[in-house]
Amino acid sequence: MTIGKNKLLTRGRGKGVKKKVTDPFLKKDWYDVKAPATFDVRKIGKTPVNKSAGTKLSADSLKGRVFEVSLGDLSSANSENVFRKFKLISEDVDDKTVLTNFHGMTLTSDKLKSMVKKNQSMIEAFADVRTTDGYVLRLFCIGFTDKPEHQAKKTCYAKTSKCKAIRRKMVEIMTKEISSVDLKQVIQKLIPDSIARDITKACGALFPMKDVAIRKVKVLKKPKLDISKLMDMHGDSGKTGPVSGEAITRENYEPPIQESV
Repeated sequence: MTIGKNKLLTRGRGKGVKKKVTDPFLKKDWYDVKAPATFDVRKIGKTPVNKSAGTKLSADSLKGRVFEVSLGDLSSANSENVFRKFKLISEDVDDKTVLTNFHGMTLTSDKLKSMVKKNQSMIEAFADVRTTDGYVLRLFCIGFTDKPEHQAKKTCYAKTSKCKAIRRKMVEIMTKEISSVDLKQVIQKLIPDSIARDITKACGALFPMKDVAIRKVKVLKKPKLDISKLMDMHGDSGKTGPVSGEAITRENYEPPIQESV
């Protein structure tokens, strides 16, 4: 076919105007992420979000965002528990600050793998517990048997009956420690892992234990968002500005009559 007969052959195919490349971060705002007051370090970083456009607000896009932070970054002095990772969920936005709340806790994979060894029994248990302020948490506990004192035998395996008794004791202590406190006190117990120390001490009468830890915490259910409780978690409730001056009382005071209004 000749060129003159087909007009499409004379047009430059694929030769259009190039699309203008723009930086996507020019359309984003940056917000500060703030951890609850239970942790030593409050400001944990920044997060980007698309700017508000029309009816879609940037604050609505931030709610429900989950941040995973190491305990080493949340604590200024507790350097030995850096293998714990806390999950914080965005609950509310105050100006340019994202207010977060507890959403879970896990151990790092390298810490878990370093605990598992041969010639010992691994015992795991979990429990679903409701706190006093309405949160339903699922706690996972892990522990390993240890050799009794002055034992020459290389292995330290526990019988099935001993494992069941230790597992029952784990569930009992986790339920007792969590059901009597609120979420703020739960975080205070998870940071030093005081529950694991109680389990080690209680199970010592059944079988010597070592490397006992709460390896994971999940939030199954949570109550409806209460701004006053969230501000209490961040230590911002009940704060008022400084009061200046003194109250003056005037008895039988009448305002002066104005000539014109």
